[in-house]
Amino acid sequence: MTFNGFKKEDFDVFTIDGLEERMEALIATVRPKLEALGETFSPFLSTETGDEMIPHVAKHARRTKNPPNDTWVAFANNTRGYKMLPHFQIGLWETHVFVWFAIIYEAPNKVEIAEKLQTKIDKIYDDIPQDFVWSLDHTKPEVIKHSDLTKDELENMFVRLQNVKRAELLCGINMSKEEAMKLSGSEFTTYTESVFKKVIPLYKM
Repeated sequence: MTFNGFKKEDFDVFTIDGLEERMEALIATVRPKLEALGETFSPFLSTETGDEMIPHVAKHARRTKNPPNDTWVAFANNTRGYKMLPHFQIGLWETHVFVWFAIIYEAPNKVEIAEKLQTKIDKIYDDIPQDFVWSLDHTKPEVIKHSDLTKDELENMFVRLQNVKRAELLCGINMSKEEAMKLSGSEFTTYTESVFKKVIPLYKM
């Protein structure tokens, strides 16, 4: 399937009540688009990172009661999963689309990763675009604008990633659903490539 952009019905999925009902709509409406994005960006990210990046579309299989509030395709250098590794994500909530580089709490080597990031604090602080955002929890939509951070505050986020067991760190962009719906599939792909190119240095570190 070719990715032709996000539409209103993709975001409206998250207003449907009930786990089965929402999952049925998600599988029919959103998941094919995430699979298409997976096919598109797997070779791109593999080339850019130098590691084979396998796409993993969220299945939400563990859910038994609460319907998902967001969904995504993740990319990691592992055929079995992505949560244990630094990875990339494209996904959406009811209100917006996100494109992330992510280190989440399941990563067993996140202390070492955070230490390396801390040694590069000056470069990271200067090189991440001002309109990018950071997240400390992939399960919540709240973000921190890079433009609002001091260098010390960013470094504190790296220290927290080292010292707090459940700590996470994600960097990338949030795009409102209104903005996302204006973009064609090719325009969204081009924009997402530009975002990934800005966060891939974090992965390479």
